Amino acid sequence: MSQIIQRRKLYEEVLDRLMVRIRSGEMPPGSHLPSERDLMEMYGVGRPAVREALQAMERSGIVEIAHGERARVVVPTAEDLIGQIAGGAAHLLRAQPDMLKHLIEARVFLETNTARIAAERATNEQIAQLQLTITQQRESIIDRAVFVDRDMEFHRAIAEISGNPIFPAIVQSLFRWASEYYEPMVRAPGVEELTLIEHQSIVDAIAKHDSNGAAEAMARHLNRVNALYRQLTPT
Repeated sequence: MSQIIQRRKLYEEVLDRLMVRIRSGEMPPGSHLPSERDLMEMYGVGRPAVREALQAMERSGIVEIAHGERARVVVPTAEDLIGQIAGGAAHLLRAQPDMLKHLIEARVFLETNTARIAAERATNEQIAQLQLTITQQRESIIDRAVFVDRDMEFHRAIAEISGNPIFPAIVQSLFRWASEYYEPMVRAPGVEELTLIEHQSIVDAIAKHDSNGAAEAMARHLNRVNALYRQLTPT
């Protein structure tokens, strides 16, 4: 069985060599990479290969590039890493609308469990913040964009109580990826008040440290949104 050796692009070689230096600690977070000219001389390649390698590293959240300055090594956050696939996810949803059903299923699985964890771990201060978020969302009921933003803030705040930075990053990304679908569901006629009532029931369960009750309240809330999606979306 033949194993054909694939030719690699020059920028991939440059990328690999830079990554070796970063992983070895030679270029730690906060340090600057050599200039484009120095990299060209160092690796014997042209400017396009160097720039393509740097751009790939920037897209991956490995370096930060400011105009007129050398690239700087950074430590990507959970939000940065998950955000990298946002564009692809949004394109996937537009190309295959049925994928939204899977996304909503994933959201229900994640958020029922973050609500459960929140009920187990929430401090009085965190519960008060959740209550404030509901109040702010009620105040923004006449402004569609702000109301939807506050809706996201509420769900993200619950996920943050877990202490796991990946959970709120995913929750926020789910909203962003499917925002064009979620907005009419959150703002459908007469739904705003129901959304606020459901949010309050979730917070009430968290305040009682009732983990099962919080998970069930969140599931009812999200499954109601799922049912509304089926009504609003042609089959």
